[in-house]
Amino acid sequence: MNAIIEFMKRNYKIILAVVLLSATLFAFKLNTTDTNEGEDSDKVLLELLAFVIEKGHYAPAEINDEFSKGIYKDYIEGLDPSKRFFLQSDIDEFSKFELLLDDQFKNKDLTFFNLTYTRLQRRMEESKKRYKTILAAPFDYKKKESLNTDYENTPYAKNSAELTDKWRKQIKLSTLSSLVTKEKMEEDKKKKDPSYKPKSYAVLEKETRDNSLKSLDEYFDFIDDLNRKDYFSVYVNSIMSRFDPHTSYFAPEEKERFDVNISGKLEGIGARLQKKNDYTEISELISGGPAWRGKQLQAGDLILKVAQGAEEPVDVVGMRLDDVVKKIKGHKGTEVRLTVKKVDGTIEVISIIRDIVEIEETYAKSSVVIKNGIKYGVIYLPKFYIDFENKDSRDAGKDIALEVDRLKKANVQGIVLDVRDDGGGSLSTVVDIAGLFIEQGPIVQVKSAGRKKEVLYDKDKKVEWDGPLVIMVNGFSASASEILAAAIQDYHRGVILGSKQTYGKGTVQNVIDLNQFVRSTDMGDLGALKTTTQKFYRINGGSTQLEGVHSDVAVPDRYAYLKMGERDIDNAMPWDKIDAADYTLWKGSQNFNQAVANSRMRIAQNPQFQLIDENAKWIDTRSKENTYSLNIDDFKRTQDEVEREAKKYKPIVDYKNDLIFSSLPYEVEDMKNDASLKEKREAWHEALSKDVYVEEALNVLQDLQTKNLARETAASSKYKKEKIADKM
Repeated sequence: MNAIIEFMKRNYKIILAVVLLSATLFAFKLNTTDTNEGEDSDKVLLELLAFVIEKGHYAPAEINDEFSKGIYKDYIEGLDPSKRFFLQSDIDEFSKFELLLDDQFKNKDLTFFNLTYTRLQRRMEESKKRYKTILAAPFDYKKKESLNTDYENTPYAKNSAELTDKWRKQIKLSTLSSLVTKEKMEEDKKKKDPSYKPKSYAVLEKETRDNSLKSLDEYFDFIDDLNRKDYFSVYVNSIMSRFDPHTSYFAPEEKERFDVNISGKLEGIGARLQKKNDYTEISELISGGPAWRGKQLQAGDLILKVAQGAEEPVDVVGMRLDDVVKKIKGHKGTEVRLTVKKVDGTIEVISIIRDIVEIEETYAKSSVVIKNGIKYGVIYLPKFYIDFENKDSRDAGKDIALEVDRLKKANVQGIVLDVRDDGGGSLSTVVDIAGLFIEQGPIVQVKSAGRKKEVLYDKDKKVEWDGPLVIMVNGFSASASEILAAAIQDYHRGVILGSKQTYGKGTVQNVIDLNQFVRSTDMGDLGALKTTTQKFYRINGGSTQLEGVHSDVAVPDRYAYLKMGERDIDNAMPWDKIDAADYTLWKGSQNFNQAVANSRMRIAQNPQFQLIDENAKWIDTRSKENTYSLNIDDFKRTQDEVEREAKKYKPIVDYKNDLIFSSLPYEVEDMKNDASLKEKREAWHEALSKDVYVEEALNVLQDLQTKNLARETAASSKYKKEKIADKM
């Protein structure tokens, strides 16, 4: 979970002041040569990172042998996670550096990186020949053999022959799975149409090898696009992540992507691109963007050349995808001309005026639904977005306030705020959003190393929504999502419904531009460092670090038994506690406990939730099975068993809650002129109509209505008797 929480301005100034005291350390101009220019900039980068970490990190780890072992493990796994490139002899050579990487980091020594980078390039070239040879002839699927995919615990190949056999087995597993699927599809076609002539085994077997060859060719095309700096970023991040899981280095392109991700907008043409062999293909047009508005560019078009305004076009065939993107993106109001090969084979030159492109999926959206004659609202917030460069731009706080106002005008009687899978974002937007639901008071406490805590308040007495409220969370709700859920829970303002606990990220990161510390003009863009500078705490004093937020109503989750939270990361920062802030409980939740009790009772008795919990245990069991037979008969037998077991859980995906969700009037009008928006909203509403969790959230809203107190009291009494019986 790499979402950033906004760093407090005055704390940034403290770090900057400390850095400027030693500005002479970095304010120099290097005399580089063609032979060492790359290494010089890499060394400057390491020196900068070490300095900024030391002065700015909340609690920098001690750089010692344990630190070195962590770097070594993370880096080697990052380069070769499935152990299909390096030989054991390579690892034996590399392991001599296992306890030296802390010293190499301090001394800006690149010996280990250079060794591993050069060796990896050689091993990858060998692998290109390897897979082509393997796929040149049919596999023997009758042979009794298996593959263990527990790569973490399997040994490296001892020699080239053993590595070739490992590649053979990995490719064979892929083609075998595809072959069995294709055979099943042919059988189904024959059942539906007796006159259909199924493809022969030989044809299907050849198709699977051709498809696998194409996939591997595309994979290595992508690999070939990577350069030394890309791999150096992997090495640097292996070092940075040892300080804590959320400290990381952003290469220039990654920093740009991060800015787009957190703000939800970019300047460009509004098209998503992907690599297709040597070509760059348009994979999607972003609704509302200039390319979408122009209606000339289409998904599937191949970009051959790019020209800036009236300048000569540049051939981009065979160019790295990142480099093509750089040429196409540009400032609002400027022209880019694309020479494209259309899907029908014709060649066209398309002129597009760049503009601000808003990525709609980033932003909050709402829907209304009627349940038992009462209208409710559902708001989905995918992230706590903000544009740090333009405070007048849209952000999550302003957008949620707008959605709440729209729902109020639609006369809803309760609101569900869905932050499931929301990895976080801006701290200031959390304060704004929580403030919509309380009169005034503290929202979150923030602590920097060696300094007194700071309490962030909602100072506006106005309450935008004082009615029933449910916050929906899951195990991937992190950071800012957890602050919001914790504040609402501590005030008893609403019911937190979802996974047993949220992700458990209780730290604050700040992104620091590294270029500000170097005067040299020939260093190039050095990127940025996202580093942990603070920890935040609930207003009750407890940290969300590791613990997350425990739901008031814990709902069975298909991934409940898998280890995917902050607490499962080896070098996560610890949980701790500080003094509570001064706050007053919300007075409008007289039947809060009744609503929670009712919900727990419904969940315990709901067959759908029981099935989800059973499925979660099965998924956990399946995740631990790592050995696959490469014999077609044994493979089919196992697949049949898995499919039979999986059929038991089909009602989970087939579930319908019989509720009809719809857009607000303003959006209905927008959809008349935007087919893409209409398609996306219809898909969201369809998903909501199959969501048992949303259905239960609406049940809780209904129970929070004061008029239902009598029914709630009776339900609660029954639930308490059942709990007593359980304990007996």
